Amino acid sequence: MTTVAIIGDRFMESSVFEREILALCGDRVTCKCMDLTWPDEPMEHGYAAPGLEGLKEYMGTPEMVLSHLQDAQVLVTHLAPVSAGVLESAPNLKLVGVSRGGPVNIAMEEARQRGVLVVNTPGRNASAVAEFTIGAIIAETRNITKGHESLRAGDYRGDLYRAEIAGNELSDMCVGVIGYGNVGTRVVKLLRAFGTRVLVNDPYVQLSVDDSRGGVEQVSLDTLLKEADVVTLHPRVTKETTGMIGANEFAAMKPGAVVVNTARGPLMDYDALFEALSSGHLGGAMLETFAVEPTNPEDPLLQLPNVTLTPHIAGASRKTVKIAAKKIAEEVRRWISDEPPLSPC
Repeated sequence: MTTVAIIGDRFMESSVFEREILALCGDRVTCKCMDLTWPDEPMEHGYAAPGLEGLKEYMGTPEMVLSHLQDAQVLVTHLAPVSAGVLESAPNLKLVGVSRGGPVNIAMEEARQRGVLVVNTPGRNASAVAEFTIGAIIAETRNITKGHESLRAGDYRGDLYRAEIAGNELSDMCVGVIGYGNVGTRVVKLLRAFGTRVLVNDPYVQLSVDDSRGGVEQVSLDTLLKEADVVTLHPRVTKETTGMIGANEFAAMKPGAVVVNTARGPLMDYDALFEALSSGHLGGAMLETFAVEPTNPEDPLLQLPNVTLTPHIAGASRKTVKIAAKKIAEEVRRWISDEPPLSPC
């Protein structure tokens, strides 16, 4: 009998993990569950808390994890911090399943050294984020945000029908997609359905045959910035991509262009974005992620009229939960059955 300790939250509920694990593993496992209070309370984004060095985007403490884990061989979680200290104090732990695209809340080097297998769920929310991105583009370019805010303030803005203010349709725009991974490829597929001209920049991935035959163009970043009416970001945050869009890149964009970030805040220089927006060079922005989260209410970007804002919710769909739980359950089943993992970190 394998004991599976599950630490969920109010998005990825432990009961969902348990149901999927029991459906695949039956009486070979016993589960014990607890749930954290995220997203009702914010997670920690710190990078250097004592005992949690190298971890980010987590909730809870190592002591909490160890108290719930006890002698379990398997830990399934979304946000719980699995620090070096946790791994050192849990000699029976053999498998950690983290239901997110990257194991940022896991001390990966310590796990490797101790022979603890860590698996994750890449692409779990790719469809959700891609759909959200299309909605974000339309909300900003078609004045949905401006119309909404003006009506809420009691101002019926008929001037939004003026030729110089009215937005364009996706079928008559060029959209530049930076990053052609799980999310970027789906964004491209959806844009093609609208008849959009699509440019892609990703130096490490080639276009699929279908996208290439469908008219999608793979171009340099300089060309993408120069020609796109909308630039949308979808790469992972790495040393190479951190700050990849800054003052020079904003200046290289077409006057009136719109920038969309549904990926991660560190990809972009937000101070430079504010200058590009407030100067009138850029027509607008849709920001789903920020350099610091939760955002400071005094952040000047939050005050601009040509910005659509959401609090990092692009991946929040019920389908995301189902996909992640099923993937983790399959990883647990494979580990119990001595089969190789599908998504080792």
